[in-house]
Amino acid sequence: MPVVEVTEWIDSDPDQVYAKISRMEDFPAIMANVQSVTIKETGEGYTLSEWVAKLQGARFRWVERDEFFPEHRRITFRQTEGDLKVFQGEWRVVSDGQRSQVTFVTEFEFGMPMLSNLLNPVARYALRQNARSMVQGIQQALAAHSG
Repeated sequence: MPVVEVTEWIDSDPDQVYAKISRMEDFPAIMANVQSVTIKETGEGYTLSEWVAKLQGARFRWVERDEFFPEHRRITFRQTEGDLKVFQGEWRVVSDGQRSQVTFVTEFEFGMPMLSNLLNPVARYALRQNARSMVQGIQQALAAHSG
């Protein structure tokens, strides 16, 4: 199963970064490829969120269970229904005392073995670019809020 991992540094407080990532419903405002995120259910330490996004021109829809671990600044997610066979991963935020290191890891599977060799490299590249763009959008949103 393909895995994408992106790690970037943000010049912001790690608790603020974690709080921003935790507000997934705000992602469409900072991510051009995320068309909508709707929180369908909220519970103790989790949400169910419905996503609509474009990846390399194709539209994908899925519902994921997001589990929040604020004491570790970690969020895990796992698709519960949607267009991919598997889509899961996590966000992690750590600090070096001055900056925040944001790591996004995801693994995915299209569920079409005959097309996997063709689709996986393209999807891996697009997911990596989207993750970098997401982190940059978070940094810009935090900078605009504090400035």
